Amino acid sequence: MKFEDYPIDQKIKDQLAVLGFRRPTDIQYRAIKHILDGEDVMAVAQTGTGKTAAFVIPVLNKLLKYKKQASNSVQIRCIVLVPTRELAQQITDVFEQIGAQTKVKVIGLYGGVEQDAQIKQLRVGAEVLIATPGRMFDLIAQGHLDVSGVHTLVLDEADLMLDLGFNKDIQDIKRKIPAKHQTLFFTATIDKKIKSLAYDVVRSAIRIQLSPQNPVSKNVQHAVAFIEMDDKRFFLENMIGEYPEARFLVFARTKVRVERIVKAMERVGVHAEALHGGVPQNERFGLLEKFREGKNQVLITTDVAARGIDIPNMEYVINYDLPDNPENYVHRCGRTGRGNALGQALSFCSQDEIPLLDAIEAYTGEEVLRYEISEGEYKAILFDADDPTYNWQKLLDENENPDFWEDWHFFCIFTALKFLIYNDEKINATFCALTWCNGAPPCSN
Repeated sequence: MKFEDYPIDQKIKDQLAVLGFRRPTDIQYRAIKHILDGEDVMAVAQTGTGKTAAFVIPVLNKLLKYKKQASNSVQIRCIVLVPTRELAQQITDVFEQIGAQTKVKVIGLYGGVEQDAQIKQLRVGAEVLIATPGRMFDLIAQGHLDVSGVHTLVLDEADLMLDLGFNKDIQDIKRKIPAKHQTLFFTATIDKKIKSLAYDVVRSAIRIQLSPQNPVSKNVQHAVAFIEMDDKRFFLENMIGEYPEARFLVFARTKVRVERIVKAMERVGVHAEALHGGVPQNERFGLLEKFREGKNQVLITTDVAARGIDIPNMEYVINYDLPDNPENYVHRCGRTGRGNALGQALSFCSQDEIPLLDAIEAYTGEEVLRYEISEGEYKAILFDADDPTYNWQKLLDENENPDFWEDWHFFCIFTALKFLIYNDEKINATFCALTWCNGAPPCSN
């Protein structure tokens, strides 16, 4: 079946053709017809399957029909509730792209930016509101947002919304909009908690579940390399150097880790950008746009900041740190291999992270391919690292004065200070080196 065969407005069909949409994906094929019929839908589909367009297309068609029938002023008719600002911006863009010929007005409401511009947009009027809960309820409380005309409520990335504690907010918005409305519930994963939330907010819904037995996309090639925590930066540098034209989306566990990796890359001349909750909102959007356009090669991010981000033709996802939650592994890797494109996902796994790898394999039901690194290759990558701060051989070569090395005491202190300054994870090694230098026997560490 082609989009041309759907009972949707010709303006939408024409724009889909302009965008290169010919045939629906599985989730679009199964969801669109039910949404067009006005039914509630609960859809479970992994990332990269086209689920955003699965609700955008029928919602736009519904709004066009309403615009033709109603002569009253422009009013919010559809709310799309999302967990993050980045996702709100992305869905706003999809509505504007697919609805370019419809004149349906769309507003994105999210925190991190000034309210005044958003309030002005609301005064002008719009039919679609894509919002994060916090900013939406702020503007409702201030009297700037009227939701009394809403007939469609979309909950996207509902699993993450639950993880972030938005359950009460979802219940509250359900009470504020008209009792008679259509609810569309989209999630990448499903468990008892998600089911409970779904059945609380969705009536007799059509359930669509496309999650395969293996939740990881078949378009992504997965591999893991066993690399010690302190050595990961060298291997990241090496991989970026091997593929100078490719883009890398690198995941770390915390924003502190993200910043450390960025600084480590800067020391070796690799430009990388940091994306996490501590980055101002206007900067985050700018970073994402530059990365999408290929102006930045390396983007280092946390899980929450990157959730739902759609980067066309994303070549490489690097799990610099393995995630604590196996589901986050699926979401991370889903940033590449989207649609029919192929992608690569490489994980760096230290000895301490092996239990996390085991949990990921148990969750996906498949063993991740081991990328074997010989002892010689491992040492060669460390030896060839461009950062003299961490390269012992280069450090030796750069100090040709033999008198420098005759003072062993000074060398030990220098070694300890190097570890302290550049690697705060080596405090034990620092202590050992210092005690050794002061005449104590070396510790077992």
